[in-house]
Amino acid sequence: MENILKVLKNKILVYDGAFGTMLQGKGLLTPGICPEELNLTHPDDIVDIHLQYVFAGANVIETNTFGASSMKLREYGLEKKTKEINAAGVKLAKKAAKGKAYVAASIGPLPKQLQPLGDLSFDEAYRIFYEQAEYLSEAGADLIIIETMSDIKEIKAAVIAVKDACRLPVQAQMTFDKGKWTVSGTPPEVAAVVLGACGADIIGANCSSGPEDLIGTMQAIGNNFEGYLSVLPNAGLPELVDGKTIYRATPEYMAEHAVTFAKLGVNLIGGCCGTNPSHIKAMARALRNKKPAKRAIPCGLTLASRTKLVRLAPDTLPMVIGERINPTNRKDLFADLSAGKMTVARSDAAAQAQNGASILDINMGAAGLDEVELMKGAIANIQNTVDLPLAIDTTDERALEAALKEYAGKPLINSVNGKKKSMETVIPLAAHYGAALIGLTIDEKGIPAKVGERVSMAKKIAGAAVKAGVSKDDILIDCLTLTVSSEPEGAKLTLEAIRKIKGLGLKVSLGVSNVSFGLPNRRALNAGFLSMAIGAGLDAAIINPNDGQIMDAFLSASVLVNRDKLAARYIGEMKKRESSKTAGTAAPAKSAAAPAGIEGRLYNAILFGERDGIKDLIAEAIAGGMKPFDINIKHLVPALEEVGRKFERKEYFLPQLILAADTMKIAFDVLKRKLAAGETQKSSGTIVMATVEGDVHDIGKNIVIAVLENYGFSIVDLGKNVSCAEIVAAAKKHKADIVGLSALMTTTMSEMEKVTGALAAQKIPAKTIVGGAVVTQAYAKRIGADGYAKDAIDAVRVAKELLSGK
Repeated sequence: MENILKVLKNKILVYDGAFGTMLQGKGLLTPGICPEELNLTHPDDIVDIHLQYVFAGANVIETNTFGASSMKLREYGLEKKTKEINAAGVKLAKKAAKGKAYVAASIGPLPKQLQPLGDLSFDEAYRIFYEQAEYLSEAGADLIIIETMSDIKEIKAAVIAVKDACRLPVQAQMTFDKGKWTVSGTPPEVAAVVLGACGADIIGANCSSGPEDLIGTMQAIGNNFEGYLSVLPNAGLPELVDGKTIYRATPEYMAEHAVTFAKLGVNLIGGCCGTNPSHIKAMARALRNKKPAKRAIPCGLTLASRTKLVRLAPDTLPMVIGERINPTNRKDLFADLSAGKMTVARSDAAAQAQNGASILDINMGAAGLDEVELMKGAIANIQNTVDLPLAIDTTDERALEAALKEYAGKPLINSVNGKKKSMETVIPLAAHYGAALIGLTIDEKGIPAKVGERVSMAKKIAGAAVKAGVSKDDILIDCLTLTVSSEPEGAKLTLEAIRKIKGLGLKVSLGVSNVSFGLPNRRALNAGFLSMAIGAGLDAAIINPNDGQIMDAFLSASVLVNRDKLAARYIGEMKKRESSKTAGTAAPAKSAAAPAGIEGRLYNAILFGERDGIKDLIAEAIAGGMKPFDINIKHLVPALEEVGRKFERKEYFLPQLILAADTMKIAFDVLKRKLAAGETQKSSGTIVMATVEGDVHDIGKNIVIAVLENYGFSIVDLGKNVSCAEIVAAAKKHKADIVGLSALMTTTMSEMEKVTGALAAQKIPAKTIVGGAVVTQAYAKRIGADGYAKDAIDAVRVAKELLSGK
């Protein structure tokens, strides 16, 4: 068959629907069964499902390999059959397709989460994804579909691994809560930019709730990605009726929305949970002879954190790259890093973000320190402290690659230069990990003395980067700032070089402060030079955003060159100053992470997840006369409650929640050893937690446990795939106040009803709370559960209410 990417240029292809729903209909998904093992034990049934979708009009069918990674199969004792199961999945799909449909090899999320959400490293995730992709490719798949991902860092690892393992087209899909964010906080526009930079050929969404919630999602993805789009929504949310899982969305309803997606420019349209051949038949009929609508993609450099997108274009405000996180000539930062802490770095990050930085430059180069580990740690900490994109500033290729693996978004690399070694190492890393680049106009001979030579070097760097796969839009050229005290013509040459390089269609960045070295009143010179550079076309300034004078110059110049449209940013900043009675200069804001007073510092240590500094803070507080019990009750617990409120308001997401919970656990472990007799904090209650029988998913349950423990609950964790009898026995043995039950699959939801029924029959007084991706409030009420929790913070609220008698 013709390469699918060529076909998609002018055609809409229809995907198949749910596979698990069909297996369930055949009665094959009994508790404890591995769905992917059915490729070996029930091949005829697998082929039959594929054929039903082909006959319904599907142009693309997915293999039954969603959970066939070696890590997932290990949970069933099947890891030694990883290759066999994946190969069989492709073989059976190809047998049904018979050249009439493309075979998309399915890869789903791993059963463990990547750091900091879990303890899985990027390298280990990459290895597992690479292995599965290699098996699927060897078996003859037409493309790879990575789907139902909720963590941008995990799907980055998957896309990069698949691109390395084979030459097949890569389709990358995430699942979004009500179409707005993944559970780890990534909105669709960020997913589009990050995955596009990593090399995904097709980007889209699947699962989620129903098609109506994904309309805005696909618009956001389509507005930020030049490639092909895909959408495979659920047939609504599942309901359990008379022991059967029901999805309410009709084939006609799905077909109507399929046409809407086509009008948005979506190229691949199908179904996920709850859809069956009837849905696909209706969608195929509605899409017959339709072509995807053309989309207008905005140009410009894009960078992203896990949760925020920043775009630089000719008509946008220039970027401020905050330069403060650099231990050179920073004794406080150097001392903190030497002690293995990131407290000062996080404080710097928060202050620069508050004062107007667009991007934060992270430099960990200092004599005597391990730059690789420091860079990795800095990226991990700072990307969870602020929502700004980060620039990785290093000349050490090992530190650079470690940072690129650790970063959850699309970063900026600062920098590559014209030296052969630099170009041969940095540019391939940028292309491989999906990063933008700053290129310095310097090579083995030094900084060119003539403008034309700097322009030629800019062409050389940009040309090499584009050839390697970096978009021209994602390249910034730094013409370099010379010190005017020793090079009187240096500033003029730099400004002229900016104008010339802008004429090549390239963007320009500049470190400003070097211009004034050795002269008095450096701030005035820096501000003046910055204004002139913006006038010459500067796109990104590496400056100190905490310096009010230089930020005034930045804001003013941006208005004067009409890059601050209608002076919106300028007016907004002036209004902020008026309201805070600080007219005249933008005074550096104190970091919210480090207010005065030990009480505030303890509070903020939990609020910002400062794991590395909490022990020292507790020691300081106790040495100052504070009682351990008061530290916990008056300062730490209120901070954790604020974390919960931020989580509910969608100001925080899972990474921040987990960091805060981990910090609280470290703190309480220290405090427990120091509590006086009779002062020990009373347990809030005993909760037995379990993922029900037949379900091997426990990521959500583990997060709930981590948070409950930090609210004083004593937890008995029974693990996953736990039988009704085991749960009831544990509730008796531990005299449980609450039994918490988790299920991720509709096929295992019914086990919850068995447990609630058995607890009632044996008159065990424990209250029950149920939760999980497929569980609803209505279902909880129907099976007699006492409470339903939609997430970890909600579980705390429900548990407290149940035990208080509300």
